[in-house]
Amino acid sequence: MSQQQFSWSLAVGTEYQQLQRRFAPIFARIADGALARDLERVLPFEQVKWLDDAGFGALRVPAEFGGAGVSLETLGRLLIDLAAADSNVAHLYRSHLGFVESVRFFDPARRSEWYGRILQGETVGNASTEKGGNVIGTLNTKLTRALDGTWRLNGEKFYSTGTVFSDYTRVSVAVDGREGRSFVLVPINALGVSVFDDWDGFGQKLTGTGTTVFEDVVIPENLIFERTIGTLPAITEAAFFQYVLLAVLAGIARGARDAAAELVLKRQRTFNTGSGLPFREDPLIQSEIGRIAAKAFAAESTVLATGRELDTALNEALETGDVSGAYRGEVAVEAAQIIVPELSLDAAQALFLTVGASATSTSKGLDRFWRNAQTVATHNPIAFRTRSLGDFYINGTIPEGLNAIGDAKPQTA
Repeated sequence: MSQQQFSWSLAVGTEYQQLQRRFAPIFARIADGALARDLERVLPFEQVKWLDDAGFGALRVPAEFGGAGVSLETLGRLLIDLAAADSNVAHLYRSHLGFVESVRFFDPARRSEWYGRILQGETVGNASTEKGGNVIGTLNTKLTRALDGTWRLNGEKFYSTGTVFSDYTRVSVAVDGREGRSFVLVPINALGVSVFDDWDGFGQKLTGTGTTVFEDVVIPENLIFERTIGTLPAITEAAFFQYVLLAVLAGIARGARDAAAELVLKRQRTFNTGSGLPFREDPLIQSEIGRIAAKAFAAESTVLATGRELDTALNEALETGDVSGAYRGEVAVEAAQIIVPELSLDAAQALFLTVGASATSTSKGLDRFWRNAQTVATHNPIAFRTRSLGDFYINGTIPEGLNAIGDAKPQTA
């Protein structure tokens, strides 16, 4: 946690340009070590601290509370920049940034408290998903009253992205005597909390996406939060979490573009079956780089258009109190989720069409773009998104954002 209070003074209409100047040197330092960290599996604790110290986690705190109050579109631009440098680092901020979004819906006292904590550099990870054994819509992680009257948390979560880097983790729980799900905030250094870096996915290996175990952890009443599916906080948060992943994918596509261009620029060898020109002058190779660049551009443009839709949907819903308009953002996210993963994966795959077998050298780590893009893309089955979007445009069925994972319910006869 940083002990620094951040100061923001952003001119209207130029917030991205000003923030880009602030963060670009940090992103460049992060990019410098990205390959080595991936090859050696070194978690980016130092890089996260650089960003925390610069206020990256406080970008969406409203200006009236002392934050930058940037738009979702601007946040998306910065996330793409960061993901192009290291997609792991951009991804691991997803949980914290999602928590920041939820704070605007807290009661006034809690809202003021948590915005203050965020501005001081405190961060929040995620512990929502369980590996199995819970029927969808239910949870095995329980918050119960002990005999001494305290609340006690017991359970195990996986996919705890960002938690190992954070001060707190937000845990989805079933609470004795209450319907649905609630959330609790748990300090990761609290007695009974164990965090493991046991994520074994072939991509996004450095996001801290592992197991978190809670054994009889005491939870104060003021760290328990209610959440109801279908309310504005739930609708906007579901879309926001997917928006971050889309920005990560667009950043990976840009990273693949830059890596491919650098490979071609530096390559000296050629093939007898080619034109005989250096690769950087060969029209066929130039065309391949052009196609990769076009896919990266399309991915980024789609993400930023999605950010604008989310901004409009959220602002209108906050002004009118009508949650139905918030689904406009979910529709945009679902449309983007159908196309952006494909663009990112295509860009990462096409990188290998620009050179020879030397590109597959482990020491170059060029496969990380495809591995990371594929890992991010699998977070939401695209088949379900295409169906949902089609149902919306044909029948007007309001789409439901991703808000639960679990075992399929037994089918009744």
